[in-house]
Amino acid sequence: MKTIFITGASSGIGKASAQFFHARGWYVIATMRHPEKEKELSQLEHVTLLPLDVTDIVQIKSTVSEAIALRKVDVILNNAGYGLFGAMEAYTEEQIQRQINTNFLGTVRVTQAFIPYFREQQGGLFINITSVGGNTGFPFGSMYNATKWALEGWSECLSIELAGFNIGVKTVAPDATKTDLFSRSFDLAKHPLYDAAVEKVLGTVEQTTLPEEIAAVIYEAATDEEDRLRYPAGRKAKGILERRREIGAEEFRREVKRSFVK
Repeated sequence: MKTIFITGASSGIGKASAQFFHARGWYVIATMRHPEKEKELSQLEHVTLLPLDVTDIVQIKSTVSEAIALRKVDVILNNAGYGLFGAMEAYTEEQIQRQINTNFLGTVRVTQAFIPYFREQQGGLFINITSVGGNTGFPFGSMYNATKWALEGWSECLSIELAGFNIGVKTVAPDATKTDLFSRSFDLAKHPLYDAAVEKVLGTVEQTTLPEEIAAVIYEAATDEEDRLRYPAGRKAKGILERRREIGAEEFRREVKRSFVK
């Protein structure tokens, strides 16, 4: 029985992935900030809940140690993250730091904690959840997109760096998914000069993809044994990235700008 370690498993893509892998015979180590509040995953056999705040460096080390003492871990799903939206001018220093610490540095630190373990095992796989916004630009998502762009570039570097130890690195880039990214896991920076435009842009976001659809792509990435880095997830993600490739990055940027700047 293979084992997957998941961050941010209390809801959305993380929870759907825990359920998806469990249903296919995997052992799941599901981590979240408050495991004592989780009622569904805690009822499942072969699922262990562990506490993990990916911004807490000490807790990362202790939870990783507990996980690898529990059983052999095969796949790490770095999923924890949240959305920050608003004008760049409106972001506070605290908001900027929190977004980077959670979305980017959280993944970096969890990965770094597991690398020696995978190296000694002579194998393992990291799957990092990025976003269609990690490959494209749109207004008022500058810091969120920045963290996802960072994850994409960092993952590509790491996929080459760790290849000699038989350690894989892959990214899954979802489109707007029916999760709490725009509700509970959301931070909106307000500014009177931008608020109307921000609301207009948010009004165009259609969360049509189900978390289970993303979980299926994650499972594909975990099991296909392909030397492949990027997995777009969701019909809109695939369409957006294909359009960007088709017309080129610069023309795609101008196209997006024309749609928002009238």
